[in-house]
Amino acid sequence: MFRVGGTVPVMDPTQATREVFWNIEYTWLVYVLMVPTLALFGWGFWLKIRRWRSGQPALRFDRPGERLRLFLRNAVGQGRTIKRRYAGIFHTLVYTGFIVLFLATTVVAIHHDTPLHIMKGHFYLIFQSLIVDIFGLFVLVGVALAAIRRWIGKPKLLVYTDEASWILVTIFVMALTGFMIEGWRIAVTDDPWAAWSPIGNLFALGSDPWMTDTAMQRGHVIIWWFHLVVAFGWIAWVPFSKMSHIFTAPLNIFTANLDGYGGSLKTIDFETAERFGINHLGDFTWKDLLDFDACTECGRCTDVCPANTVGKSLSPRDIILDLQALMHDRGDSVLANGNGDGGNGDGELLPIIDQKTAVSPEALFACTTCAACMEACPVHIEQMPKIVDARRYLVMEEADFPEGMMDMMNSLESRQHPFAGTQFSRVDWTEGLDIDVMAEMDDPHEAEVLMWVGCGGALVERNRNTVRATARLLQKAGVKFAILGREESCTGDPARRVGNEFLFEMLAKGNVETMERYGVRKVVTSCPHCFNSFRNEYPHFGGSYEVYHHTQFLDQLLEQGRLDGNGAAGSSNGGPTITFHDPCYLGRHNGEYDAPRNLLAGVGGARQVEMERSRNTSFCCGGGGGMAFVDEPPDQRVNQERAQEAVDTGADVVAVGCPFCATMLDDGVNARRGDRDVKVRDVAELLWDAVGDSDESAAPTTEG
Repeated sequence: MFRVGGTVPVMDPTQATREVFWNIEYTWLVYVLMVPTLALFGWGFWLKIRRWRSGQPALRFDRPGERLRLFLRNAVGQGRTIKRRYAGIFHTLVYTGFIVLFLATTVVAIHHDTPLHIMKGHFYLIFQSLIVDIFGLFVLVGVALAAIRRWIGKPKLLVYTDEASWILVTIFVMALTGFMIEGWRIAVTDDPWAAWSPIGNLFALGSDPWMTDTAMQRGHVIIWWFHLVVAFGWIAWVPFSKMSHIFTAPLNIFTANLDGYGGSLKTIDFETAERFGINHLGDFTWKDLLDFDACTECGRCTDVCPANTVGKSLSPRDIILDLQALMHDRGDSVLANGNGDGGNGDGELLPIIDQKTAVSPEALFACTTCAACMEACPVHIEQMPKIVDARRYLVMEEADFPEGMMDMMNSLESRQHPFAGTQFSRVDWTEGLDIDVMAEMDDPHEAEVLMWVGCGGALVERNRNTVRATARLLQKAGVKFAILGREESCTGDPARRVGNEFLFEMLAKGNVETMERYGVRKVVTSCPHCFNSFRNEYPHFGGSYEVYHHTQFLDQLLEQGRLDGNGAAGSSNGGPTITFHDPCYLGRHNGEYDAPRNLLAGVGGARQVEMERSRNTSFCCGGGGGMAFVDEPPDQRVNQERAQEAVDTGADVVAVGCPFCATMLDDGVNARRGDRDVKVRDVAELLWDAVGDSDESAAPTTEG
């Protein structure tokens, strides 16, 4: 019996190996049982693939180089998973452990079933013994950490099901029984290489005092077959459980949208589409259907959702899971007549929007389209576009949407802007600034830049100081620019996010036609929503421009020395403390985080502090997705949640780079600042304070 326990024998390591089926008879049963196991495994994934193929077309295998890099970063490297430290640690332990154990099993199969006897020598000692034992321990520790979190910590974001618990139990049992049979083999055979298998060796040493060789041999046989049956049963179960994500998640990451969240909405061919928007499974693309199967139920999307945070019914996770359940329960119906029309086989369509599920109209219209859910998802599920697709159905097929959004769209249709009650015109803000209007210029092509003012800049009194400051900064830098004035219409962003794609296309095509008439090629705008439309959406309608958010363009002017940020403010002592709120459509949707901060750094004397949620994890102001036009319940206001976070930094100024953020945070800060004097100001206003002439003001002298 083995008694050494930890000393490496003086033997030739090149001869190190072990018997694969030591103590096991009827080994042919292994291969017999493998057949139904692999058959069930293959059948399960064939059902999934068949369902996915029933979806509408989507181009997701282009740009293979970019996709491979994304796959390596977030599938192999677990880039997003590890952002949550505790979950990232236990998932990485289990994930890496499984990979190594799978490789070890493959080595055993090659060694035993082929002429390539590779399980020997230093490779056997270092990899097949030492490394495999260490990573097997990783699996045990990782599962234990996951169990503690699920059964003791019980965080709100998880989905609590028996299936999830059984998955943990099964994995733990497989790893534990693997060490048990290894340990008893080591003990009974007096394995001279035992020290190279530290965990198995511990089991051997622990069993030795109270078990005879005969008992260990009998136990080894029983546990070996038990281990095999559990492992094969688990493999067959994988495609029918959420463990299928070990295959669907990497595929979902590889086929993710590469164009950023700002360009993630689909266009509609109104001449050929049978339905507008989505209310049936068969209307989703194959990638959407893959999304449903890739969900791991981690809940990160719902955890970061602004609407859910303030108590609204929207849960991106539950929307995906409810659609997944519908797809699984009625999967054959999706395949009606083999064309994926979303019917039940008798021509009757199966709706996905249901007041009794997570996909309710109330939940759908609570979305701010901030894309925090998409940013948080470890497997790149695209929740927000699905919400907008369902909104499109409600708006364009059912004329069902909140009253505030209805007023906004009526104003867009009649006045080409969303602010029904405004008394300002598109040019009132220019009073006293001597700004060129393209229609009044002898040669509009002389304008280097079109300054796109936007509805929120021109027609909301609070934001007119922002566009005045931007214009004056451009003038001071010697930039030749012009505006469209009364010819400017809304870009259509609010209509598109609410779900009125037809109205969006009408406005977009009108603007493209106007801009083409004046030969516009470079656009600067202070509105991230307009910026996103021009950059990501207008190219679909023939409008391709060099587009800058005003912070990007002003940052370039500072770098070129055409503006000096160390002006008036730089000479003062003890400047203000500033915290910057990242607009969703500038940051997450388009990846710009540095330009606004560079400008604030150029405001001499100012000190910057960051909110807890900033940059790509920034919390929405609550104004996107048409929500700026909806009267929210007093206890469910996203803007106040964000304003409180800004106030808690102790900053004197909350800097913004978006007219919607400015309006929403102005209201929120005024409600949450208490007795403190906290101001909300656009970055351009702050920069103008620093570089502008001392006798000039960004504010208009009289009301227009």
